[in-house]
Amino acid sequence: MTENGPKILLKSMGVFSADLINQILLLLLILTVCAILYNKVHKVPSALKNEAVDLESPQEMEEEIPVVICAAAGRMGATVAAISSIYSNTEANVLFYIVGLKNTIPHIRRWIENSKLNEIKFKTVEFNPMVLKGKIRQDASRPELLQPLNFVRFYLPLLIQKHEKVIYLDDDVIVQGDIQELYDTKLAPGHAAAFSDDCDLPSTHEIVRSVGMQNTYMGFLDYRKQAIRDLGISPSTCSFNPGVIVANMTEWKKQRLTKQLEKWMQRNVEENLYSSTLGGGVATSPMLIVFHGKHSTINPMWHIRHLGWSPDTRYSEHFLQEAKLLHWNGRYKPWDYPSVHTDLWENWFIPDPSGKFKLTRPDS
Repeated sequence: MTENGPKILLKSMGVFSADLINQILLLLLILTVCAILYNKVHKVPSALKNEAVDLESPQEMEEEIPVVICAAAGRMGATVAAISSIYSNTEANVLFYIVGLKNTIPHIRRWIENSKLNEIKFKTVEFNPMVLKGKIRQDASRPELLQPLNFVRFYLPLLIQKHEKVIYLDDDVIVQGDIQELYDTKLAPGHAAAFSDDCDLPSTHEIVRSVGMQNTYMGFLDYRKQAIRDLGISPSTCSFNPGVIVANMTEWKKQRLTKQLEKWMQRNVEENLYSSTLGGGVATSPMLIVFHGKHSTINPMWHIRHLGWSPDTRYSEHFLQEAKLLHWNGRYKPWDYPSVHTDLWENWFIPDPSGKFKLTRPDS
């Protein structure tokens, strides 16, 4: 081999090596392009795949509607009827928070799990009555109003942690409309809750007058007391009913409303500022004070009340059919006797599988 031989061989090897690398790179480029084309032709884009999943299981992306309702001893049939009416009249993704005392929760859980309500989404929440110690003034005229679960609504942010917006319902209601509509109630900026005003529906005024139901602050607060006069609230101001609430948990916590409610409960213990002999509820009065001028309103058809104030006075059937929510507030409950419009309530009642809860009827 000549002296130039190794140089020529090395040069040839360099050319060969460069050509090989170029060919490999070209091959890789072709494979990459093919892979991209294959994905475009044979695979669904990721965004569409997500849409397809959503179409197959829409509830996965739906907003949960949390509904808080209590299960009190002796009236769990009310809780079941309310839940049944809500569940049967909506396609929304409802999550029920059923609040009870330690000894009542097992009963309501078995009732639901062993009935046609076993498909609902629900959580049970134990309420500790010790939080009320020293905050409730004993009142013998209507002792049932002093039951601990009547004050659950004061503590919503402590019981329900993960939701921005919550619906609270008394147990003596049935819902005839789609609960989504109630949940969509708009709350004004800075308002932590929406209620129904007691003067808002002319169709109910005759009922209110006939049963002697109070619908102003004068009917709930004792204006002979200086602490009440110092509030600067006119006694003729229209009251509201806190048996149906749409609440904003962020605003509630920001304004420390639970602490404010507890303050007025404690003041009532010391000064007797309100009582159940006035407006018929010791849980309403603190809310009237704390939320005065700072609440939004619920569509009045979403809270037709006073059905429990008289065993005789009735609404027209047409009016009741148009109503979205019926509330038997007062002494005369639809699971007891006497009461009015019990047929509307019984449409949603589900018998207790254990047989412990029974309806009271004239022939029973």
